[in-house]
Amino acid sequence: MARILAYNAPATGHIYPCSGVLVELLQRGHEVHVRTRSSDVAMLADLGVNATAIDPSIEAIEIDDWKGKNSLDTLERLQHCMAARAVYEFTDLSEAIESVHPDVLLVDANCPGAGLVAETSKIPWAQYCPFPPVFGSKDAPPYGPGLPPAHGPIGRARNRLAARMLRRLSRRHLEPLNATRRELGLEPLAEIGDSFSRAGRVIMFTSEPFEYPRRDWPEAVRLVGPPLWEPVTDPPAWLVSEDRAIVLVTASTVFQADAKLIQTALDALSDDDVAVIATTGVHDPTAFTAPTNARVEQFLPHGPILKRAACVVSHGGMGITQKALAAGVPVCVVPFCRDQFEVARRVQTVQAGARLHHKHLTKKRLRDAVHTAMGQREGAKRVADSFARAGGSSAAADAVEELLVARPADEASAIRTPPTVGTGGFGAAGYAATFPALWGRVRL
Repeated sequence: MARILAYNAPATGHIYPCSGVLVELLQRGHEVHVRTRSSDVAMLADLGVNATAIDPSIEAIEIDDWKGKNSLDTLERLQHCMAARAVYEFTDLSEAIESVHPDVLLVDANCPGAGLVAETSKIPWAQYCPFPPVFGSKDAPPYGPGLPPAHGPIGRARNRLAARMLRRLSRRHLEPLNATRRELGLEPLAEIGDSFSRAGRVIMFTSEPFEYPRRDWPEAVRLVGPPLWEPVTDPPAWLVSEDRAIVLVTASTVFQADAKLIQTALDALSDDDVAVIATTGVHDPTAFTAPTNARVEQFLPHGPILKRAACVVSHGGMGITQKALAAGVPVCVVPFCRDQFEVARRVQTVQAGARLHHKHLTKKRLRDAVHTAMGQREGAKRVADSFARAGGSSAAADAVEELLVARPADEASAIRTPPTVGTGGFGAAGYAATFPALWGRVRL
């Protein structure tokens, strides 16, 4: 059996799906280690995973993209945050490798510094991605603005033009990144999106048709669907006696300006014959005014509620959206930032719910969108069936194990020693000391 080291970004939507894969690998007899958010160390340790907290400096860096004045400013803020975290990730994962001596690495796609460590280490590695694919395709619109799919010559021309414009916008980030890659002894990238397809296995926590079908998936990609894992908890007692149709309303677990979605949903559905259950995430639940048909809590286990839900109203985080669809529950998505516009468009495209831009959010529009979404249960069921066929945690664990099978026999003993990274020929810890100077000029 293998020794596996995983590295997580500090966000629930990244940690929970990865945890499902780690538990599966543990059950298969592997020795599993992870560096993760400090608040999840005890939970994972209770599951049998060797869990250690990531560098606290990483968690201290605030994701402030929600402050962006426009879409470009929002992207700049997010990229700056990722680059700032990358400096600490490089050192953090380098030290973990020297401590654990893993056979395989499993790295979050939202950890660019850790990804560079993995790529330079020569250890077989997989990258897991809990958001829509960033790398390009001839068959899909470019990642970012949430463009609808387009077909035929005109559609393909639109995709090429949009991709060219996005590449131009990212060009000033690409050259500094490639300068760092060259100094690390790595091949330069043709475009920013290529950094998401460098691993031996790229594990996408989604599947077609929710993800746009493509004829040009990179060979390393495995579409495994969402790993449907969450901590085991008893369902709330009041849920058993609730006989009305349930509408679950959720906000992001990473701060953004989506509190107005919670209150608008409470107001919009106050006269409907439904039970509204709102989980506020990072927002204070006491800040909301709840009507008589609503219950507001900061956190509740979503699994038991989804078994009874008629619809989910959310910001469009990939985690809650796919968890709802996996249960056959249609979704009303109100995207605010990040990958949420891409997620919302996919929900609309597969006819598994409704999409409403946050700038158009009113009580009437949201109520109409929820009612529209409720009529899309057949589409949600089609997505649920495709997710079930994709395999989830089991298929993701298979992808990790493929790296062990593919590893040449003469590397088996060498992999236990600390890796040599970069062209300088010295160990990971040594190279980590020089990394901040290299990465300091990069803003992804």
